[in-house]
Amino acid sequence: MLIACWSAKGGSGTTVVSVALAGMLARPSSTGALLADLGGDVPAVLGMAEPTGPGLGEWLASGAEVPADALTRLEVPGPGDLRLLPAGAGAPAVPGRAEVLAAVLAADPRPVVADCGSGPSGPGLAVAAAASASLLVLRPCYLSLRRALQAPMRPSGVILVSEPGRSLGRSDVEDVLGVPVRAVVGIDPAVARAVDAGLLATRLPRGLERALRHAA
Repeated sequence: MLIACWSAKGGSGTTVVSVALAGMLARPSSTGALLADLGGDVPAVLGMAEPTGPGLGEWLASGAEVPADALTRLEVPGPGDLRLLPAGAGAPAVPGRAEVLAAVLAADPRPVVADCGSGPSGPGLAVAAAASASLLVLRPCYLSLRRALQAPMRPSGVILVSEPGRSLGRSDVEDVLGVPVRAVVGIDPAVARAVDAGLLATRLPRGLERALRHAA
């Protein structure tokens, strides 16, 4: 199972949702879960030091001489039963390499969550297109909704980050985008505290877990 999380606009909470989903999927899985960081912010949310070795960026910039199974050697241990594929650095992706990455992640026997970042293009877009669930993380504001309509792909569902005082609601988002809102996540100080403490993946606030339980 490959779940891709992405947003049309920065600051929507994509990385927090990605980490939360990965932590939830890792717990009941005998093999844990894999979290692929295409946005670059996952270590900070996990409370980890930035990985110093190569990551997805280097692999994507390599040609066929670096085989697909080399991705496994790039994984680093995360909290609990999570494994992390770090973002890394590197030159632009070699043509066709993003599609190979998407196929490898989709075929992984573990639950896989990919943080595809905002306004996905290139590798993030390829991974989101190949995912069994492509989840748009969206704040209910006009600008975010407008960007979502202009995105190069349609999600299979929306994670709506609810904010007090917004005039747009669940039904408005569903009507405009034509896809279901799979979860409504409220702004919760407990989530911010868990992120600050680096405990989001292992001590998920109950409200966030309840909201995301059926998201995928």
